[in-house]
Amino acid sequence: MDDMLIVTTNEVAGYRIVEVYGEVFGLTTRSRNLFSSAGQQMKTVVGGEINGYTKLQHDTRETSIGRMKEEAKAKGANAIVAMRFDSSTFQNIDSVAAYGTAVKIEKI
Repeated sequence: MDDMLIVTTNEVAGYRIVEVYGEVFGLTTRSRNLFSSAGQQMKTVVGGEINGYTKLQHDTRETSIGRMKEEAKAKGANAIVAMRFDSSTFQNIDSVAAYGTAVKIEKI
């Protein structure tokens, strides 16, 4: 097992939860580059993937997960269960929250 297992389920197959540390989360808010945004707006006219926005979303989610993991580790957890994302976009600002329940698990 990795040093921090993260799952979207409430349980981990083959493990039992021996301690619950509570909710943990990682927040990230990023703004888009104004010049990049102008170029990406043209892409919405012709269609297709907007690579700059995709990368921004990916990087923002990864940062949020990393912050959530750090909070869980600080509490003594070795896993996060019931992990979810919440995100919002307003003008050129993307916000992502990764959250779940920090737990300590042991192999059965």
